[in-house]
Amino acid sequence: MKLICFILFIGVIIPSCNIAQQKNNELTLTDTVYIYGEKTAGGTGKYYMGREIAHMIGPGGIGWLQRDDRPKDENTALAIEKMNLSASMVVADIGAGSGYYSFKIAKKAPKGKVYAVDVQDEMIAALKKQKAALKDRVVEIIKGDSLSPHLPDHSVDLALMVDVYHELEYPHEMLQAIKKALKPEGKLLLIEYKGEDPSIRIKPLHKMTIAQMNREMKANGFSLYSRDDFLPIQHFMLYEQR
Repeated sequence: MKLICFILFIGVIIPSCNIAQQKNNELTLTDTVYIYGEKTAGGTGKYYMGREIAHMIGPGGIGWLQRDDRPKDENTALAIEKMNLSASMVVADIGAGSGYYSFKIAKKAPKGKVYAVDVQDEMIAALKKQKAALKDRVVEIIKGDSLSPHLPDHSVDLALMVDVYHELEYPHEMLQAIKKALKPEGKLLLIEYKGEDPSIRIKPLHKMTIAQMNREMKANGFSLYSRDDFLPIQHFMLYEQR
């Protein structure tokens, strides 16, 4: 039993691990950070602070990310405007996908840098193709992993995750790695579909409530800096380090 527990959490800092035998002979593994339980539709069966972590959208979702009606549906231009970007800013687009936001942000920071981070090889390939097509010199593509975005320490002014945070396999570890990458005054921006609104036609596990975001950010050393409600179907939540 102890061996099974070790294999599951190897490479992850886990203070303790307990195993409980259920009536159906299945094992429920719990630790001080995550709980493993019932897997619902679209979920991983892994829970963080009461929230089931959603399955990651794969490369088949590139069409959705690049859809023609996304600017209208999500008012992406206004979202970028409200980021208050400067020409020399260093931004990390974590979970950049096909680069929808990365390359638009790069135009606002021509003297700075945009780290486009993703964990999927297909997304990295899409980012490289886009960078070549645009002859871009601002975006730096980084292959991250489930525990870290692999960003330089104390290098980032703004880290953002657009409809990404709810899919992080290890949100606690990733947030700690992001904190390490942020400059002292650096901020973290979460854009997430509004979990409080059932009329928004997004799968429940791919939406988040303000209360849940604040709870998880607080547990990881972030406090709410500002909240804006200008986006039609998403929250725009900016956090600072405590």
